[in-house]
Amino acid sequence: MPDLRLATLDDVPAIRALIDASVRTLSASHYSKEQIASSLRWVFGADTQLIIDGTYYVMDADGPLVAAGGWSRRATLYGGDQLKTGVDPLLDPDREAARIRAFFVHPAWARRGLARRIYEACAAAALSAGFTQLELVSTLPGEPLYRALGFSPVEELVHEMPDGVGLPVVRMRKTLKSEYGKRNAE
Repeated sequence: MPDLRLATLDDVPAIRALIDASVRTLSASHYSKEQIASSLRWVFGADTQLIIDGTYYVMDADGPLVAAGGWSRRATLYGGDQLKTGVDPLLDPDREAARIRAFFVHPAWARRGLARRIYEACAAAALSAGFTQLELVSTLPGEPLYRALGFSPVEELVHEMPDGVGLPVVRMRKTLKSEYGKRNAE
């Protein structure tokens, strides 16, 4: 099983390569080539704030990264550095949901439980930071994973990119207490 660790800024080039491979292959049955190319340019990319905050995990298997994902105590719901427009404010754990962010798995390692393992680390860390709710924006190929993890759809959206291409996504939420509350309260 690949090792799980916190990402560093030195990982950014490998994270970008992982995102490219993941999106181009695992999204092909849900999105057009135009949507994939546009989303890689305008939406999907490394979010260095997650790395700086110490909330982004990577997995490697004696070489290239095979999975990545994180959580955030900041307001941004999705997207890499190229989507940001300013300061990303902190959330109030008493009133707001932590964000599950930027999960990508290399196609050769898909469906082996890597995303679930990263998610469990994220959920435990978010709960430890005082959050009891999680929110995310899922791509269409990611929606079955998040449903299996207990997330419920809140709304279907289309992210309009600057080139006019739309990317259908789903905003989802989950209460952490139902999954982790008893275990962590003991």
